[in-house]
Amino acid sequence: MNRKRLVLLLMMLIAATFTTGCWDKRELNEMAIVSAVGLDKNKEGKLVGTFQIINPGNVAGALQGGGGTNPPISIYRATGDNVLELDSIASTKISRDMYFAHANLIVIGEELAKEEGLNNIFDAFERSPEFRGTTRVVIARGVKAKDIVETLTAIDKVSAEKVIRTIETTEKTQGKSISINLQEVIKNLLSTGKEPIISGFTVRGNKGKEDKMENTMSSDIEANPIAAGIGVFKDGKLIDWLDGGRALGSMWVLDRIENAHLNLDWEGEKEAITYSVIRQKTNIGAKLVNGKPKISIKVRAEGDIREVNVPLNLTDMHVLIDIEKKLAKDLEKEMEDAIVRAQKNKSDIFGFGELMHESHPKEWKKLEKNWDDDTFPKLAVDVQVETFIRRTGLRNKPYLSNLKKDEQ
Repeated sequence: MNRKRLVLLLMMLIAATFTTGCWDKRELNEMAIVSAVGLDKNKEGKLVGTFQIINPGNVAGALQGGGGTNPPISIYRATGDNVLELDSIASTKISRDMYFAHANLIVIGEELAKEEGLNNIFDAFERSPEFRGTTRVVIARGVKAKDIVETLTAIDKVSAEKVIRTIETTEKTQGKSISINLQEVIKNLLSTGKEPIISGFTVRGNKGKEDKMENTMSSDIEANPIAAGIGVFKDGKLIDWLDGGRALGSMWVLDRIENAHLNLDWEGEKEAITYSVIRQKTNIGAKLVNGKPKISIKVRAEGDIREVNVPLNLTDMHVLIDIEKKLAKDLEKEMEDAIVRAQKNKSDIFGFGELMHESHPKEWKKLEKNWDDDTFPKLAVDVQVETFIRRTGLRNKPYLSNLKKDEQ
């Protein structure tokens, strides 16, 4: 081996000794793992941050059926002018470095979302090398963000997980919440053809008990965090809430329904029939008619009859057809109501503008400028729904029919 090669090899070996290992490593016992962040606004207009820190030993003990008197989370608070200042101030109160890579929930206070909006707040989260784009976002409705973050829950020991799973379950079974993450919210904030929507969350029950360990030690939970509608945004600020049929109608338009249960009034009886969706598809098309944009929405839904509280002969094909027609009509109305509400708010939460941009990019350049305030509120939208009943359960003829005959 010649001298040049020997020197080169020696230099490579020396360089390797300096590049091995993790120069920026942090040990677990040096980190405070943040699971949730809550942001509120105080009377002075400053940000109030609430940080939910996991107590690893207490969580492990609780999951293994041990110990139970120590809370699985600790709460630290800070007040400042921006998100980074909150982080700095809170860090002085903790003996470890705050670590945000496992933070899976951001809770924004309703007052803050209405008055200040999301634009400035989310800038810090997006720039952070630790915060993940998959972190879920919710709005604290009727309560402070700190009330959600501080809550201790029974089944899910880390309450951030409780919030996330509740929203996912509510979206799947009721279609009245939406599970949305930081990346999706920021994308919609930046889009000129779609506004963000974010699920609301509140605390029901004895609000003085949500941060007490006894709240988790009873079969009857005194303070329970629950999903509470869908928040509508415009220009980054919260402007409205969607509940009930409007929330459900919005989720149908957005093609976010999975296996929701729909209650149908029948022959004067409220919620007499329950229809369970097993599969559905929403297709949206954008076109220009005489130079004006038009949206067409077609929904095809299939499901089963899961409950009947009125006398009905489900072996009669004509009865099933009538139920399908009534279901389709009710769904069309809920979707149309949701669209009208969005147009009244001048907030294109459905992304009709994005669709028009994709379908007609040249025309969109002309429509974009006045889309939110002029074109979208007057936009023609045609909704068509087809529903199909695939199964009626193990009983074709409800026993109520037999009871009715016996009474006669």
